[in-house]
Amino acid sequence: MTNIEYLTSYVNHFVETIKQAGIQDVVMCPGSRSTPLAYAFAKSDGFEFYRQIDERSAGYFALGIAKAKKAPVVLLCTSGTAAANFFPAIVEAFYARVPLLVVTADRPHELREVGAPQAIDQLHLFGKHVKWTVDFPLPEKDDANLAFVERHIQRAVSTSKAFPMGPVHINVPFREPLLLDMEQTSPSVNMHVPEIGKLVPGEDFLAWYEDILQNETKGIIIAGDSLQSTEGFWEFAKKVQWPVLVDPLSNLRTSIPVDCMDICIDQYDALLKNVAFQKVAAPNVVIRFGAQPVSKPLMLYLKALKPEIYIVVDESPIYRDSLHIATHHVQVEAQSLWITTVKKSTSTYMDSWAQANRIATNHVNSYIQKETDEGALAGVLFDTLPDKSFLFASSSMPIRDLDTFFNKTNKNIQLYANRGTNGIDGVVSTALGTQAALNRPGYLLIGDLAFLHDLNGLIVSRFHGCDMTIIVMNNDGGGIFSYLPQSTETNYFEHLFGTPTGLEFSHIAAMYNAQYNSVHTKDDFKEVLAVEKSKDIRIIEVFTNRQVNTETHRKLWADISKELDSVWKV
Repeated sequence: MTNIEYLTSYVNHFVETIKQAGIQDVVMCPGSRSTPLAYAFAKSDGFEFYRQIDERSAGYFALGIAKAKKAPVVLLCTSGTAAANFFPAIVEAFYARVPLLVVTADRPHELREVGAPQAIDQLHLFGKHVKWTVDFPLPEKDDANLAFVERHIQRAVSTSKAFPMGPVHINVPFREPLLLDMEQTSPSVNMHVPEIGKLVPGEDFLAWYEDILQNETKGIIIAGDSLQSTEGFWEFAKKVQWPVLVDPLSNLRTSIPVDCMDICIDQYDALLKNVAFQKVAAPNVVIRFGAQPVSKPLMLYLKALKPEIYIVVDESPIYRDSLHIATHHVQVEAQSLWITTVKKSTSTYMDSWAQANRIATNHVNSYIQKETDEGALAGVLFDTLPDKSFLFASSSMPIRDLDTFFNKTNKNIQLYANRGTNGIDGVVSTALGTQAALNRPGYLLIGDLAFLHDLNGLIVSRFHGCDMTIIVMNNDGGGIFSYLPQSTETNYFEHLFGTPTGLEFSHIAAMYNAQYNSVHTKDDFKEVLAVEKSKDIRIIEVFTNRQVNTETHRKLWADISKELDSVWKV
């Protein structure tokens, strides 16, 4: 067997094992050293194959696919700094618990640390931000190598999918020549599919837990991000009759059964800013499914309250309790605790939460109708989102406006954001990857600085069809900082934090052949949203004012608080 024939057999085994493991999506960046794997993936049937020139954007694009599918995605690049540019997306994947198979081609061992071009130390390149890393053997005439490839890919896939899910790193060195025998057929792979068991609660805990659900009236359920499934949740919550504080990223604010609308509390962020309602709302028991919610007022409230029983349900042994107040960390699948044998009627405690939520909702709806700031404009967008679409929210103000202004609905709309590290980098690419996976109309709500961070992400639209409407809230700088204490230092604030650029994005839209609209008023925004989309990418640039945004948001919270004070006297 010649070197080319063996190299071909090696990469064909690599690719076929990945296929047999059930992985469907491959995101590839061009480069010389990854040529054998790129060709092997490209000629193999059964993969969705995506191209992206920029490695940083490619990493986030793969992240978006994996986030939407909750399944591993192959992310492939050449050697050198190309691999280093994957790092931000890998960090996000690690903390957001998103499975990725990061495959980096490398120089052979004799070209490492000797000044060869595009050769850096790629061993353990991503450090503790991957669950596992392995350096593959060179493709040489040794059948043991093929067995190594098969078993270690199986291990990599299994590791990425085991709780907590996350990225793994496979480093693959190649010697020149890098060309394949393109006629060689795919091999037969002896696949041993690992079985990942389900985590279920023990009998003693289950009896204690069920007793609490049945007999406690002052309890709340918090539904956060990262739920593997929401099937059966509302049937469970309806039986328990506790208020359910629903983070938008739980995807439980949408497709809500009519008879569960009252127990779904979506305005808790505003409600828990009010001292009078804080006293009424105080629970004896808190049960949290999924990750910590976006809402800072909720977290501060729980930290001050320190509930007697605070159960955090998580499939992973890693504690997600930044407040250090959880009394029970239960490592089981969330659905195993959605017990439906409990049956209760509503309580005055539940009624108080529902009443307060209606008060806040009325103020929010009035605000959306009357005001013209970013929050009101976001509310207009949320109200007009079509059924069977999805929305991706950037970090900073967009995710907070999603939390405040996205009202619960029975429409089938999915909501996403990057909350592993809460960064504003890679948002465009993650949204486009999510759209590729979901194959439904996508909407991205993003600020001007976050959009600038990932303009290269739009390149993928030149290679693959997409259906994405991007709403850029252009307030000429970092809007979130206006809500933080550093905004009071007026001498340096704009220079260091506001960072105005004076840019607008019409030329970017033209470069990518995107449909473009410039919007300065709420009425214009409504008209533009009503116009049919005619291109793969549509950019709606909405010009807003940071100072007005801050003032009107604070006025909304004050108005809600004032009415809550009138109902529950301080």
